[in-house]
Amino acid sequence: MSAKIYDDRACFLGEGAFWHPARGQLFWFDVLRGRLLSRVGDQALEWQIGQVASAAGWIDRDTLLISTETGLRRFHIESGAHEPVAAIEAERTDTRCNDGRADPMGGFWASTMGKTAAPESGTIYRYFNGAVEPLLRDLTIPNAICFAPDGRRTYFTDTPTGKIMTLALDAQGWPEGTPEVFVDLAPEGLNPDGAVTDAEGAVWNAQWGAGRVARYLPDGRFDYALGVAGRHSSCPAFGGPDLRQLFVTTAQEGISTPDAAQGCVFSLKAPVAGRAEPRVRL
Repeated sequence: MSAKIYDDRACFLGEGAFWHPARGQLFWFDVLRGRLLSRVGDQALEWQIGQVASAAGWIDRDTLLISTETGLRRFHIESGAHEPVAAIEAERTDTRCNDGRADPMGGFWASTMGKTAAPESGTIYRYFNGAVEPLLRDLTIPNAICFAPDGRRTYFTDTPTGKIMTLALDAQGWPEGTPEVFVDLAPEGLNPDGAVTDAEGAVWNAQWGAGRVARYLPDGRFDYALGVAGRHSSCPAFGGPDLRQLFVTTAQEGISTPDAAQGCVFSLKAPVAGRAEPRVRL
């Protein structure tokens, strides 16, 4: 299963791959340049957000919820206009948004981190029923936010630790108990980045610097990995009509002389189906 370039517009920090199930359309971000990108067939689309932007969920067919350095915003796809929904660390100039994903209960989780990756400057927040609550503090580079199909478990990582963590959630999607190690990648020298779950509840984790996305079964066992030519693989997303097309964003950041593959979005046929992203409830 060889990966092909889906979009060759090089991103300095490609992230936030997201398949809109109602539109059948992939969106992703060039985070530090404040770009939201997409394509429809041969038509390449791009919007300038005007600030750092990194993750998205869908509100309805024509509207996204996007995570930016000042908080969550409602983004209108056709016009490119956007307006604030909820502030997140808007008063801080030393932090920015990073990872994010909608949960099965209709909430949206969004993480922050220091702009220079200062230790323990990051937090994971949840937006739900119109309010934002901090959930996990003192993280450095929070990533890999994704959810079990039934919504009763979340996964996340603080990338420098090399550990993907898991945390039980209650019926409303709020954490209960304390985080536990789901898989420890530190002995292999792997850097967990963005992640998504498939229809069988397995976690697909993009691994920065390794040029691959690895699948871990619900009990944490490694299953297999699929490679891409972009060294800094950053975020996977399932899409296509049967959710069996795996898209992977990559980045040029930290590569002194990037070749033409670095920063592109790749696609390949997945052996299992993914899951449609849940709708965000405002």
